[in-house]
Amino acid sequence: MEIKRRPRRVAMYIAGFGATVIVTVIFALAWYYYYNPYMTNRFVKKGNLLLILIYIVLVFVFFKLYGGYKFGYLTTTNIIYSQTIAIVMVNVIAYLQAALIARMFFDVFVMVAVSAIQILMLIFYTTIANKIYYHLYPPRNMIIVYGSSLKDSLVGKLSMRKEKYRVCASISSYESMSAIFERISQYEAVILCDIKSETRNKILKYCFERSIRVYVTPKISDIIMRGAEEITLFDTPLFLCRNRGLNFEQRFFKRVTDVVVSLTGVIILSPLMLITAIAIKLEDHGSILYKQERSTINGRVFKIYKFRSMVEGAESDGKAVLASRHDDRITKVGNIIRRYRIDELPQLFNILSGDMSLVGPRPERPEIGEEYTKTMPEFNYRLKVKAGLTGYAQVIGKYDTTAYDKLKMDMMYIENYSYFLDIKLILMTAKTMFQKESSQGVEDGKE
Repeated sequence: MEIKRRPRRVAMYIAGFGATVIVTVIFALAWYYYYNPYMTNRFVKKGNLLLILIYIVLVFVFFKLYGGYKFGYLTTTNIIYSQTIAIVMVNVIAYLQAALIARMFFDVFVMVAVSAIQILMLIFYTTIANKIYYHLYPPRNMIIVYGSSLKDSLVGKLSMRKEKYRVCASISSYESMSAIFERISQYEAVILCDIKSETRNKILKYCFERSIRVYVTPKISDIIMRGAEEITLFDTPLFLCRNRGLNFEQRFFKRVTDVVVSLTGVIILSPLMLITAIAIKLEDHGSILYKQERSTINGRVFKIYKFRSMVEGAESDGKAVLASRHDDRITKVGNIIRRYRIDELPQLFNILSGDMSLVGPRPERPEIGEEYTKTMPEFNYRLKVKAGLTGYAQVIGKYDTTAYDKLKMDMMYIENYSYFLDIKLILMTAKTMFQKESSQGVEDGKE
């Protein structure tokens, strides 16, 4: 099994290397024939190589961050989208770097043209590379071992990626272990979906022994264990689960970042917020801001600020109703500002006041939180940290992601927290802002 796995990884590295070369060569040509000749003190050989090396590092960092190298993992469309966002970020930095070195601003059109050529070349390259990858490495034959109705939902999601996942059979976890083992032995991989811990542990050991790949839907307790600290003071291994949220140092640096970034955001985005406020007022002469009670750390309730995207008095009956995909309560301006997350910008003031953080679980309305807690007692675990403007659920989740899956993602953030994880999620948020499925409401008729 290990021998089969390595060529896949090598193929991804080769495809990624090719993408980096394409992007770098196009920039290098622009640098040598346009930017460098205009320098007061032109770069010589070593200077040019150093600048191009810096560009390669930027390409690697942003492609890695946004998923531009995930050939054979993401869909072709998603990879191209990720590469496009990465190129925009890299070339903005490269343009400012060139302007700083030359002490003058170059014609922006040149960098726009460079970006356009890079993107067009990558569209062609990535499409071909992904097709070759899936031709060389067809999907594994898989069996799913299930314990509940969650199986149907998971199989439905996997069927959307038929080029990567091929679920050929299923078996209930309530069958005898010998029958389960016999069925598993006939396949290259197994998916364990919501089964009892005792059964799961036996299957995991069986598959480990035979080097069979296993995909597992985690339980909340699994996510808590992932954040555990290893204790090696004794000859008996120990895992320590602190279960207290963030420590003092983490809270301090997180708060400093919140204040600096949100204050900078308010200053830079104030023209956009002013235009949005005027547009909302002109459409129906109603209020500009929408205030609503939400829950944050330790269950404390605060007033969240958003640009109003629905008709005035959309919830005049006092009942909390989640917005659906085709909700007729959403105004024309509201459709636009919701799609590009502009309606969330006033929450920068919530962050400045200390009620929210830049990154964390999205704040829920107290009454909706109470409803979720009836079926998911663990839902309040996410209140161990401040509510956030963005987070795992916003970066990875979609409009129809279940509340339980969002809870798991929030717990993954809390239990694996680091300062650099915050930075990563903030940068990744830029990728989701223009993805339609990430800004829609729940499906009509669902909550």
